[in-house]
Amino acid sequence: MRRVLWGVLVAAVLAGCTGQAPRALPPRAAAPSSEPPAAAECTADGVAFSLGGADAAMGVRVLNVEIVNCGAEPVTVDGYPSLRLFDGEQEDPLAVRVTHGSSAVATVPALDVPPTPVTLAPGESAWAGLVWRNLVTDATVPATTAVALDVALSQGTDWHQVPLHPTTIDLGNTDTIGLGPWQRLDQERTDRPGEAPNPTAPPSNDPRDRT
Repeated sequence: MRRVLWGVLVAAVLAGCTGQAPRALPPRAAAPSSEPPAAAECTADGVAFSLGGADAAMGVRVLNVEIVNCGAEPVTVDGYPSLRLFDGEQEDPLAVRVTHGSSAVATVPALDVPPTPVTLAPGESAWAGLVWRNLVTDATVPATTAVALDVALSQGTDWHQVPLHPTTIDLGNTDTIGLGPWQRLDQERTDRPGEAPNPTAPPSNDPRDRT
């Protein structure tokens, strides 16, 4: 499943080299340091947030927001997560347009599936894909680069900071992100301790993956 999803995303991005408004919030802490991010914490929503599956092709970027049910009860997610992005000052959200689906950015069929409720038992995971372009079309317009990301399970739920370091969301001056709905993340690999499946992870060179 991991290899199939990665192939769908990257092939679609290459072939397709064709919201929601951010809300105000109080000032945030200082910009992140160069230290690696700490392990994801279990939030009051009963999930831990992380990022995975980063990839870039011909100026198009894809990235997954992933959650795992870290509580003792089932958690249901439905629809699309909410996003807000910040620059190094981290005071106000960047003016970024978040569109549902990939069509405003590129053709990525895996992000264009209809949203359906996903119920996660303890230990199960889900993912939602992001796609954007690093493109500068007007040299007079400052390029936008986000170094911090907040994610909520859905509109109106609590925000949670998800460390981006060392990744950035480099939008150039396109100001648009395509966002897919929450989808179940199949945890089909159990033969490598500590390895989590990634929908956009590159194909493995391990002979065991060729059977």
